[in-house]
Amino acid sequence: MTSRPEQKWPFRWELLLRYRFIETIALWEGRLTTRHLCDTFGIGRQQASKDINNYLREVGPGNLEYDKFLKGYKPAAEFAPKVTQGLADEYLHLMARNNELMNVFESLSLNMANVEVLSQPVRDVKPQVLRPIMQAARLQKRLDVDYVSINNPDREGRIIVPHTLVYTGLRWHVRAWCEKNLEYRDFVLSRFRDIPEIMDDSGHGVAGDTEWNTTITIRIVPDPRLRRDQRDVVEADYGMENGALEVNTRGKLVPYALKLLHIDPKEELSDPTAQQIIVENRAEVLPWLFG
Repeated sequence: MTSRPEQKWPFRWELLLRYRFIETIALWEGRLTTRHLCDTFGIGRQQASKDINNYLREVGPGNLEYDKFLKGYKPAAEFAPKVTQGLADEYLHLMARNNELMNVFESLSLNMANVEVLSQPVRDVKPQVLRPIMQAARLQKRLDVDYVSINNPDREGRIIVPHTLVYTGLRWHVRAWCEKNLEYRDFVLSRFRDIPEIMDDSGHGVAGDTEWNTTITIRIVPDPRLRRDQRDVVEADYGMENGALEVNTRGKLVPYALKLLHIDPKEELSDPTAQQIIVENRAEVLPWLFG
């Protein structure tokens, strides 16, 4: 594991955070407006416009250009990251953590002693791939993509209609309608090849994804084979109330939620201290598992 070297910036922290936001949104969404800054940082339109102009003057001259058709700024052909690394993970984690205080500290590259955080391997996604996926998701457009999978390692063309990016705790995928299989499926971002092509409108949006819109409650309890005092420890570990932890999630996210909890409800370990927790409403949860 390598530690990130401390880097000195000639900007105040809050300005650096906004400059990184400007660079990240422009690069990965392909369109930056003052509204992005206003909504995210609670600043006025005049301040947001000033921040963009300051970024162009002091940080990344020539990085952005105004597009009157997009009514916003887009990355210039010679765009080069100045306050970010230009990695998809920066954008994806920004989207996942934009309401968390931890995101502020992580974005500012603070060196905090006595704290160590394991990082996930970076799964590379190119901006040219992610941008059209995000645009198609916002506009409910059909998307012509090349995709590979374990079952089909040779790239295969297909038409999808994406609606939501999902972070499972290990990797990112996009939930989308698949015209080949005539159903909603999960597509891993790192498995797209070439540049997706945005097509026309589609009637298959998020509202039609029944499995996505179904809410499931996973009820987690200590393994009943544990002694009472052991169950007390487990309840405290997971912040259980009345002896249970209820995890509400979308039906199609049930397998990912259980993986994060390291629970396999399909088998019972012989040693109750190994897993320590079980799914109490197993019959309700099993239909949502893979396979």
